[in-house]
Amino acid sequence: MATLPKAAMNPSPQVIRVALVEDRLDDREKILAALHTSPDFDCVAVCASAEEARQTIPRHKPDIVLMDIQLPGDSGIDCVRHLKDATPEAEIMMLTIFEDHERIFQSLAAGATGYLLKKTPRDKLLEAIRELRTGGAPMSGQIARQVVTAFRRPAPAAARLAPMEQKVLQLLARGHLYKEVADELEIKISTVRTHVWHIYKKLQVHNRTEAVLKGLPIRPV
Repeated sequence: MATLPKAAMNPSPQVIRVALVEDRLDDREKILAALHTSPDFDCVAVCASAEEARQTIPRHKPDIVLMDIQLPGDSGIDCVRHLKDATPEAEIMMLTIFEDHERIFQSLAAGATGYLLKKTPRDKLLEAIRELRTGGAPMSGQIARQVVTAFRRPAPAAARLAPMEQKVLQLLARGHLYKEVADELEIKISTVRTHVWHIYKKLQVHNRTEAVLKGLPIRPV
């Protein structure tokens, strides 16, 4: 792990603290070069594996984590699930060469908020990080089209939620946060995320609203 020099000893509140998880040296250097072109980014940590990221990133408290999907050992998707528990305040954006629906779905269900292809131009990458920091959910055009296409597919008529999945979905429908669901059901937040992933997969949806509409046709009281 390498900790990059900070943009300033006392960065202003506008500076976005970024952590990078990428095992390929050439991709790592390209992303770092992009970050270094603007003074509003402070790259606080660089990790080459999911295991290293789990140990390193939480103590640096980044605003944004840029995550590769295909890492040695545990995948980037597995790492997202861990980091969302360890650093819930950090937003995570996947950077990948993959455009397939299943990886997109798994990443979003795990807790990622953005999904960009590695071939995204430098300026658009920086713009996407800023957008993510201000509450957006940036996606490459190709990715957004796949999400829309997947949403248009009808859910299988045979899809059935397990009893615990139904309980999780009912609590989400009432506006509960993942932590509140975990406390209510006396399970871990990571377990809640796993149930949500299964719910999304069974119903073929990508967010809470879609899941409630498809999975709870009768509004919960």
